[in-house]
Amino acid sequence: MFWALEKDVGMIRYFIFTKGRLLDENQDLGFLKVALYDEDVQLWVDAEQSTEEEAKKLLEGVFSFHPLAIEDCVAVSERPKIDQYESYLFMVVHAIGFSSSAHEFATTELNMFIGKNFLVTFHEQPLRCITATIDRVRKNSANVARNPDRLSYHILDMLLDNYEPALQELANDVAELEKSVMISASMGTLNDIQALKSQVQKLRLIMAPQREVLARLAHGEFSPVRTAMLPYYRDLLDRMVRISDTAETYRESLNNVVQVLLSLQQYQINQVIKVLTVLATLSMPILVITSFYGMNVNHVPNMTWSWRGAYAWVFGATGGMTAVIYWIMRRKRWL
Repeated sequence: MFWALEKDVGMIRYFIFTKGRLLDENQDLGFLKVALYDEDVQLWVDAEQSTEEEAKKLLEGVFSFHPLAIEDCVAVSERPKIDQYESYLFMVVHAIGFSSSAHEFATTELNMFIGKNFLVTFHEQPLRCITATIDRVRKNSANVARNPDRLSYHILDMLLDNYEPALQELANDVAELEKSVMISASMGTLNDIQALKSQVQKLRLIMAPQREVLARLAHGEFSPVRTAMLPYYRDLLDRMVRISDTAETYRESLNNVVQVLLSLQQYQINQVIKVLTVLATLSMPILVITSFYGMNVNHVPNMTWSWRGAYAWVFGATGGMTAVIYWIMRRKRWL
């Protein structure tokens, strides 16, 4: 007999498959608990924004998961992780999204219990990978949900697919910062770069343990994942490695942008110092002459000469000396 059901209790969705085929029958939690003991039946339960009472009935009442696994599931986990229990595997992974307006990453935790004949996914926020997998199940359940480890693979596959748009948004922001640095090397741009670098670091802190989780799955460390599925999980690991390398590339790009910005700012400072130095050098003759005649001496020009002759002497001498200094600086290519 082939069984299938989908029933909404709050935001909890139930699916039951036999040989990968999905039928449309509504049942209750009691039926799910009985179906667990049928070796020909596979279950998928997706809990989204479930209440505390619903989570307790599902995780404790139906599946009797370990208290520590339930605690890790309902609490917010900052890092991905994976644990093996007696008859199932508990895994925490993170989906990401990037807000180009706020220039920051947002992560959504996805908890997964993978058993021999069941998969339980638990998350607080809607996830595109879950929605897309449900669509796949409804269209071609035999190819997607024949076994829990295969269904888990499809969910993780869609989760990594959703990394691409986030990384593309990050790439666009890095490119915009590179352009803005060449246009205006301001402190505001430096602050934007530092903020984006902190978000890239946040991404790397998530991806490093998530890469480790996929590596352990791909190496066949856990019994719920069949040997036949290991090549698929190795493909996920390869994709995760490429994503990690891409994030590392963006981090290096931001470091290079910082170096370019600091170099441009130093160049601007040097230009200002150069102009001020030239002005100070060119003003030296008039400072020397006016300082000399500002002393208490008897031969001040405008006292013994006519004022026209005196000022002609002062400005002529300072102008000639300034011209000579300017000619020397031009000859030595200082200007």
